[in-house]
Amino acid sequence: MKLVAPDYYPQFRCIADRCRHSCCIGWEIDIDEDTRAFYETVEGDFGRELAANIEDGETPHFRLGQNERCPFLDERNLCRIITNLGEDALCGICADHPRFRSFFDSRTEIGLGLCCEAAAELILGQSRPVTLVTLEDDGSGEFSENEEGFFAMREDIFRTLQARSMSVDDRIEAVLSRHGAALPSKSPAGWAEIYRSLERLDPAWDGMLNRLSACVEMGSCLSETVQEQLLVYFVFRHLSESLYDGMLRQRIAFAVLSTRMIDAICTATGESACEIARMYSSEIEYSDENIALLLDILAASEDRR
Repeated sequence: MKLVAPDYYPQFRCIADRCRHSCCIGWEIDIDEDTRAFYETVEGDFGRELAANIEDGETPHFRLGQNERCPFLDERNLCRIITNLGEDALCGICADHPRFRSFFDSRTEIGLGLCCEAAAELILGQSRPVTLVTLEDDGSGEFSENEEGFFAMREDIFRTLQARSMSVDDRIEAVLSRHGAALPSKSPAGWAEIYRSLERLDPAWDGMLNRLSACVEMGSCLSETVQEQLLVYFVFRHLSESLYDGMLRQRIAFAVLSTRMIDAICTATGESACEIARMYSSEIEYSDENIALLLDILAASEDRR
């Protein structure tokens, strides 16, 4: 089976205590069965502390402490499980974050989520067009004509989005028209209202949407290179699901909408692309319900065309 990733993937490193938005704060962290079983074997004071801070039930998870901090995050924002037991003792979610995977018959694709500030800086800091590289290949995996067709189509989308002889707006229009996709025409206030109707995690996100709502038009301040990297990221992360749900047009439109929302909010607030992309990813990409609602809105707008 092949393992395929964007070419920047091997460069990623967690910045640990230098992270301003720790993934160990504000998230309920589930513990997989193997790690839970290992924690039960840990002896001594730290073993007792582990046992006291795990909530068992249908899905075991760490009990969050004050300010929704993981109980094993120390005052320097370092993980005490790592300092006491080593990185191999992390549960699957902690070891994997911010990685995501898409599974195919012939390959697995792995990427980095924008919700992580280090990943956002790496992704949006790329100056060259991103390519996909094979990290592993053991020769296994089944050929699928359906998947090969998808990969060819997606590669064509990448080529168009990365065609720097064209303006990014022209690239977007070419992809949308080629696949019969479109975005509904809405004011900044209209889009802000839609996003306010979704599940929200961070109160600061409301403030960002309020600033957008006050704008007359969807502004743009991001360089074409940053917009390109956002578009390619969203296509890579989300388009593969169209093999299962048939929502190819809507997922292409979602990639464009997400890029334009990040750009417009950056323009309205003066915040950096990395910060708004991080917030957008946390609020939208890590909620299946939010993505489903946006896809439904995009599908409904097609019905009214």
